[in-house]
Amino acid sequence: MQINLSELFTCEGKEKDYTPDIEMTCFYGPDGTYEIREKKPVVLHVKHTGGRKLEATGKAALSLMIPCSRCLEPVKVDFDLDIDISLDLNQSEEDRVENLDEQPYISGNYLDVDQLVRNELLLNLPMKVLCDENCKGICNRCGRNLNHGDCQCERSSPDPRMSVIQDIFKQFKEV
Repeated sequence: MQINLSELFTCEGKEKDYTPDIEMTCFYGPDGTYEIREKKPVVLHVKHTGGRKLEATGKAALSLMIPCSRCLEPVKVDFDLDIDISLDLNQSEEDRVENLDEQPYISGNYLDVDQLVRNELLLNLPMKVLCDENCKGICNRCGRNLNHGDCQCERSSPDPRMSVIQDIFKQFKEV
């Protein structure tokens, strides 16, 4: 959803509230693509502070389905994002890049709400998502989810230095 901000430039101090819907259905994060399970319209308050500079504050609420870091089962993670940004529409794209103030959610006089929410999500993604604090994860041999029951895989990992002695014992068992 794009918001045309040019109507705010008619006079200094002009303010307007917006409640655009989030149009994206998936969030493309650094570790994969996550389904957006629930989303509410974004609430934005934009104020023209003079000289084609704007202050935008607001909130966004949505839920993503993120895989558990141990067992890979999808987990619903709720996000309540606070938006507080300053926009200087006098700067050119080159000026923004030079000042390391890249704002990919601004294009001309338009504010891309989905891109703004994407940026806020990137900053608020958790380091690790767990379905439960006591999650057992998956078997590193067969891939079974250990929360649903044990597998028949051998759990012991022998010391590689003992492999020669184990080979001798295997020879005696074969005889």
